Amino acid sequence: MATRKLAVMAALVVVLVAASAGWASAASCNAGQLAACAPAISSGATPTAACCANLRAQQGCFCQFARNPTYGRYVSSPNARRTVASCGITLPRC
Repeated sequence: MATRKLAVMAALVVVLVAASAGWASAASCNAGQLAACAPAISSGATPTAACCANLRAQQGCFCQFARNPTYGRYVSSPNARRTVASCGITLPRC
C-alpha cells in the first residue's frame, strides 16, 4: 500500500514537473502550480493554503487539465475532488 502511494506521488510529481517545463496551451494555465496539492491528491491529506490558492488561480483550467490524458486521471480522482471541495471550489462541468 505504501509502495503504491509512493508510486502515485512520484508519477504526479513527474507529470507536474513536465507540465511546468512547457505544456500549457494558455499562458495562465500551468499544471505545475498544482504541485502544492500533490499530498492532498495522492493521499487525501488536508489541502494547504498554498494548494487552495493555486487551485483558485488555475480554476479556469480544470476542464483543460481533465481532458489532457496526462492529467485527466489525477484531476478526476476522488481525492482531487475532495481537495477541491475542501478549498471551497466548485468543479465545472466539462
